[in-house]
Amino acid sequence: MSYKTIQDTIHGSVKFSGPFLELIDSPEMQRLRGVKQLGLTNLVFPGANHTRLEHSIGAYHVAEKMANQLRLSKDEKKSVKSAALLHDLGHAPFSHTLEFMIENDTGKDHMDVTQEIIKGERKIEEREHPTIPEILEEHGIDPKMVAGLIKEKTESIKITEMNVHEGQKYFGEERYLYQMIHGSLDVDQLDYLLRDSHYTGAAHGVIDLERLMQTVEIHNGNLVISKGGIPAVEGMLVARGLMYSSVYFHKTARIAELMLTKAVDDLKGLPENIYEMNDRQFLDFLENVGDFQKEIVRRIEHRHLYKKSLSLSQEELMKAENIDIDELDGIEGIRSLEKKIARRMNVDDKKVLVDIPHEDLKLSEPRLSKTGIKVIDEGKIAELSSYSPLARALQRRPTHQYAMMISCSPELRDELKEEAKKEIVEDSV
Repeated sequence: MSYKTIQDTIHGSVKFSGPFLELIDSPEMQRLRGVKQLGLTNLVFPGANHTRLEHSIGAYHVAEKMANQLRLSKDEKKSVKSAALLHDLGHAPFSHTLEFMIENDTGKDHMDVTQEIIKGERKIEEREHPTIPEILEEHGIDPKMVAGLIKEKTESIKITEMNVHEGQKYFGEERYLYQMIHGSLDVDQLDYLLRDSHYTGAAHGVIDLERLMQTVEIHNGNLVISKGGIPAVEGMLVARGLMYSSVYFHKTARIAELMLTKAVDDLKGLPENIYEMNDRQFLDFLENVGDFQKEIVRRIEHRHLYKKSLSLSQEELMKAENIDIDELDGIEGIRSLEKKIARRMNVDDKKVLVDIPHEDLKLSEPRLSKTGIKVIDEGKIAELSSYSPLARALQRRPTHQYAMMISCSPELRDELKEEAKKEIVEDSV
């Protein structure tokens, strides 16, 4: 069988053959070559220029290592490796940057779109290369099975009959394949923590991947970790928490992302082919649709960003009687508050940005506040938190340093701080 070896910065040599070689050469996968893994974070960490394609290769490699450790069957390996390789196909340009707005507009997140691409449910123009489901089916891989591993359904995933360790067996409620792709100890985050730490230069994301691979097991249809792997899991949880607070939710990167989101929101509609665009193509599109969009693109390219004017902690926000926190749940509530602050200053609300990171976090990383890793110790199963005070503490640790941040065009910074206080908190003091 012919194969190709890709030299990956994080994992070294990664071999592709058969369906995986065809999948990685597909237009859908190659688009990810132009989609940055960390959106606009390179405006803060200049080395963060790695792409979703690189991450997908890494997730595939980690999935192969974990599948071998768990001694999965041939068919299971093909399905879970396919899901790992394809799991980010539904990302729009700049990765998570636009996801909150897109989900609000369409009701779909990137995992929903990924599932549609894998199952062939999205319209694709005529082309020479076969589609994703055509490649999978040609190699005896069920696209629906692969798509089902990307995102958990409301009901438990039902894995159909397939070859496993000894003969035929019905898995019923067994969930370990899904957990390998999107669980508390999945191949997605194992790769992105290592990769993002390397490219940003932040030392927080270093994890003991080899030890984790050696101690992961299947018990009663679920992924568990042996007791000896607890320190490695604790290290991963610490790395995850620190990377979110210091890198993923860095205030300057957030401001740049919010600027881009505001420019897109002002369009009153997304381009139909947004999932065919890479970052550069999307900026070119945005630059040519309106004066405000052009201004934002230029500001981002020259790093002339809005500045933080005011930030509030969760405690301060809870005490603010002038606003109803429940009304800020969603982009409409956030835009409404921006308009109120702008009206007080008699300026265009396009110059005001309100950030409530908790809302984005719920969508982009629902796993973060959870430590739902099970530990097996002499045949008995328990929650990691029962063994690890550190895991319990991490569940309570805030991921971001503020509950609300208000930013604006630099010349308005001082005035906005005072007016925003009056609008939000002054009457409650």
